Amino acid sequence: MFDRKKSRLNRLFNTSGRCLDVAIDHGVFNEYSFLDGLEDMEQTVKMLVKAGPDVIQMNYGQADLLQSLPGKNKPALLMRVDVGNPYNPMTHRTMYNVLTNPEEPILMALRMDAAAVVCNLLLLPDEPDLHRMTVQNAARLRNECEKYSMPLMIEPLVMKRGQGYSVDGNKNLIVPLVRQARELGADIIKADPTDHPEDYHEVVQAARCPVLVRGGGKADLKEVFQRSHAFLQQGASGLVYGRNVYQHPSSDKLVKALMAMIHEQASVEAALQVYNE
Repeated sequence: MFDRKKSRLNRLFNTSGRCLDVAIDHGVFNEYSFLDGLEDMEQTVKMLVKAGPDVIQMNYGQADLLQSLPGKNKPALLMRVDVGNPYNPMTHRTMYNVLTNPEEPILMALRMDAAAVVCNLLLLPDEPDLHRMTVQNAARLRNECEKYSMPLMIEPLVMKRGQGYSVDGNKNLIVPLVRQARELGADIIKADPTDHPEDYHEVVQAARCPVLVRGGGKADLKEVFQRSHAFLQQGASGLVYGRNVYQHPSSDKLVKALMAMIHEQASVEAALQVYNE
């Protein structure tokens, strides 16, 4: 029997079973600082398609920029189907994360021929209602995804209170949240990096499905390669980068180097050589 979910997963994971996902879905979170480098979305999408990652992560209102481009050799679409306010630099009196189309949560993804959908699973200090909200979102999406054989990526995020919220790399918080994402039915998990990359095999073990490591904020090029290589060595199935790619002055060279690291097991030195060619 033809497996529609498997065919969609194949569009994400290349022949190596690994994946580079470039996320440009930041605008939906209503945070000005996220928009640097994304002012001209049409140009950004064209640049990324030329660079050639496996996947571009987008929202419905921008997805036409990718899907209307001619030709078959373009990245797969991974569509975000939720929106919230935890990324703002202030703590809101009411924190929320809701599905963008609560009546038919994946309808727009189906219409845009997305290969998968993604939603958050959030754990923030003193915000149990927000966690409950994202658990309900994930459970609702799992049901809808099963109806239409749509792969579901869940993004479990452990965040700490500070100037707004930032990533908490504590493995004792990340591992159980990743396990919860799997228990809720994730086909793919986009997980935070742990403070110590050598611990990441515990995240992979908890997931029991492909894990893509979330890249986070901007960093020095060699540091990006070193951390990426370390997490891949621990069993991650790929990487998710946003600002480190689309704000980079040579995004095409960076994508090529990351693709070599992901699909050809290139070392840090080999990736730097690919980048400098």
